[in-house]
Amino acid sequence: IFNKRLKIRTFVLLIHAHMLIKTQAIVLRTHKYGESQLIIDLLTKSMGCVTFIQHVQQSTKKRIGIPFFQPLTLLEIEYDHRRNSQLQHFKDISVAYPFKTLPFDPYKVSIALFSAEFLYNCVRREPSDEALFDFILNSVRWLDMSSDSCSNFHLVLMLHLSRFIGFYPTLDDYRQDDFFDLRNGVFCPMPPSHSEYIVPEEASKIRLLMRMTYESMSLFHFSRHERNRCVRLIIDYYRLHIPSFPEMNSLSVLETLFQ
Repeated sequence: IFNKRLKIRTFVLLIHAHMLIKTQAIVLRTHKYGESQLIIDLLTKSMGCVTFIQHVQQSTKKRIGIPFFQPLTLLEIEYDHRRNSQLQHFKDISVAYPFKTLPFDPYKVSIALFSAEFLYNCVRREPSDEALFDFILNSVRWLDMSSDSCSNFHLVLMLHLSRFIGFYPTLDDYRQDDFFDLRNGVFCPMPPSHSEYIVPEEASKIRLLMRMTYESMSLFHFSRHERNRCVRLIIDYYRLHIPSFPEMNSLSVLETLFQ
């Protein structure tokens, strides 16, 4: 009886340690490994963030090449998920949504680079969450399809992402001349006892920013300085809530865009 139970338990463990997964995925980060391999971090709908290793060729004649792994590319993948392996291997891969404009618009490319880096820093330790995945998926498709100005896209993405990872600001208690407590995500009539807060002049704009959506973002006009200030404040907010949030390598490029 003991041996039978042991065999059953071993069989169950093997099943859970090795599963065939078919899922949608979004490319968040890619870097070279050796001469012809890539390490690719994907956000998947079924399993959260998963890291893959893939041999690629520059030649366009190859079925799987570098264009598959550009930031925010939307994929359909199949792989054997091995729990004890840090690097997974694709069994099958295809582009789920061919971009129409994103790879050909330098402004959108820069926004995609920044957004992918930001998303990776935010969600790499999050458990799988279909609502979070769908929000990011729909955001990427909106960026690709948009024919209006996309200068505020990253602001909408950054602000509304916080709703899915647990620290969306409390907006209902705002009163004129309130401060905004970045550490606790609330408005307050007096400066908090710590130094992580926004003064009333800037705090009053938070509610305005939170009203932006992808549909309405082209109606909001900011100078380059104002937009860049908003980005840095939002990053500061995330840095307070996500341990070890790193410096953003793509931020300096983003800050040169748009007037």
